[in-house]
Amino acid sequence: MNPTTKRAADTAIDTHSAAVPPRNSNSSPGGGLNINPDTGLCTDYLNHFSEAIMALEMLSAVPESLDDFLAWQPRSYTQHFAASNFKNRDAVIAAYHAADPATRQSLDALVDSMHAMLTATRAVMGVGNNAAAALPLANSAVAGLKPLVARASMVINGRSDNSSKIEAGAVQAAVDALLQR
Repeated sequence: MNPTTKRAADTAIDTHSAAVPPRNSNSSPGGGLNINPDTGLCTDYLNHFSEAIMALEMLSAVPESLDDFLAWQPRSYTQHFAASNFKNRDAVIAAYHAADPATRQSLDALVDSMHAMLTATRAVMGVGNNAAAALPLANSAVAGLKPLVARASMVINGRSDNSSKIEAGAVQAAVDALLQR
């Protein structure tokens, strides 16, 4: 990530305000991550998507952010934390595996949708590698991704009413709409 993109990281997406924090948040002192005690999941995973969204949002002002976006790679929840340097990453991964399967499936469906949208966007933007030409697609992708990040935050924080479940074909429909097929 280039220095300009890195400095803007704090202003990307406020995933914590998308849902009210849990009453009994399990904080981990000493640089660890917070695991929601109700779901066993951690909102820090959403930073993976915030980085890509931030690069897309910055495209008009910082054309070099296209390189950051094109370098972004999909990572599953466990891949993301396994590659991190957090002290309690093993506990975060274990909590994910121990989480309610329905909650995990709900999150994973949202993650699959976000990965599909970002991968399709990367594929199209990588062809011309022109930030100005990619701007309309970037804006469309951001508009589609932000509600999914908010829904994923709700699932992680135990504030879901099953509306976050993605129906079969919805991922392809979202990608098709994004690319305006």
